Amino acid sequence: MDLVNQIKLLRGLGYGSKAIARDLGMSRNTVKKYLNDNSQLPEGQPVCRKEPLIDFFSYCRKELARTGVTRQILWAEYRAGNPDGYSYSQFCELYNHWLEKKDVTLHIEQEPGDRMYVDFTGSKLPVVDPETGEIRDAEVFVSVLGNSGYTYVRACDSQKKEDFLQDIVHALHYYGAVPRVLVPDNLKSGVDRASRYEAEINRDLMDLGNHYGIAILPTRSRKPRDKAWVERMVQIIYNRIFALLRNQVFTSTYDLNEAILPLLDQHNNLPLQNRKESRRELFETHEKPLMKPLPVEKYELKDCQDAKVMKNCHVQLHRDRHYYSVPFRHIGQMSKIIFTSTYVSIYIGIERVAYHLRDVRPHKYTTMKDHLPSTHQFVNDWNPDRFIEWASSIHPDVKNYICKVLENKSYPEQTYRSCVGILAFAKKAGKERLIAACQRADGYEVYNYKVIEKIINNKLDRMAPETTQKTLPEHGNIRGAGYYK
Repeated sequence: MDLVNQIKLLRGLGYGSKAIARDLGMSRNTVKKYLNDNSQLPEGQPVCRKEPLIDFFSYCRKELARTGVTRQILWAEYRAGNPDGYSYSQFCELYNHWLEKKDVTLHIEQEPGDRMYVDFTGSKLPVVDPETGEIRDAEVFVSVLGNSGYTYVRACDSQKKEDFLQDIVHALHYYGAVPRVLVPDNLKSGVDRASRYEAEINRDLMDLGNHYGIAILPTRSRKPRDKAWVERMVQIIYNRIFALLRNQVFTSTYDLNEAILPLLDQHNNLPLQNRKESRRELFETHEKPLMKPLPVEKYELKDCQDAKVMKNCHVQLHRDRHYYSVPFRHIGQMSKIIFTSTYVSIYIGIERVAYHLRDVRPHKYTTMKDHLPSTHQFVNDWNPDRFIEWASSIHPDVKNYICKVLENKSYPEQTYRSCVGILAFAKKAGKERLIAACQRADGYEVYNYKVIEKIINNKLDRMAPETTQKTLPEHGNIRGAGYYK
């Protein structure tokens, strides 16, 4: 009769006749016979008492995850509501059968070029500071392609977002191609909020996915089987890399990665068990042809800042205190600066209006001539060579005078303004008058805009050149240098 009850209970839990026969060591026909013969059920033990127990098992599974809750406590709760229920031993046995049914695994066929699994190893590798002798633990990143098992391993300083994203970039460039889906764990550096159904992916990880055209599909929280491929590979990496490096001393993660690389190549080139091909051969043959090519530019972690376009057609990147030009039509508008370690992009709304290489020098300007109004473009081109060339096109004496003006002024902007004013007289008064004015002013040994202006306004350039006496005349009231000896 106990056997019959077990058959009925297992049937109520959803087991088929074949599974019941296997578990109880009976023939399938015997099981079917007992299932069809209700007359052998003992009195007072109706099959229906299994129904509250099955409903209770779902509650048990949640409660057992809580601290201090045991099966004995839950069975006591069950018997309190079902005095004629099962004994503790039967309760535990049936619960185990129920778990087996619920804990069914599904084999997922890995398509070539489809998924790339990434995770950090639980164990770490030591790195020694050569100056202090302090030992710190380096994190180890592992990536594996689902179909071929082609693996990438890299040591890094931490699991922070910056290191995590760089690890993914290094893995993609190691493969030389991009799979369709990236499957990370629910790390804080990659997922802002974990969810069983739809995780909130970190903005920077999503940006990386958009850059490479790869979908991001994080594993479900507390579901290690979702990343079984990389979990299994971690165990292999312990044997093939960690174990072989255990007696070596490394003073930087760079040196550690240099030691990891040949062992990684050896692992990927090793023939798979019961197969002739290696992981690398499977990857090159079956996976890489189905993967997307890498983009031209390598992904860089981005940062952003808002800034108002100033009246001088520039915005300031606060981190460097450096200024970058923006087209003058956007003066007064709010912009978004998106920058990496190598470039700076400036957006107005969704339109990128400026792109510059990043310059970290403080209080300097990076300017594109086309971003400035025409008058500002002229001023922006001010330099000594420009004014000397301009003066040369008028006359050698004008060039000589401008060169002396440039030498005479200590403040460049004021010097350039003087040159512009002097050379502008070529149009206002004519080249001949400007040449004569420069010759006369050079005779005075005075080099500035105002003297040229006075000469031209007073028409002194039209007068005959003055003969100037370089030595003092003889006079009784003049003592001479000998007086002071």
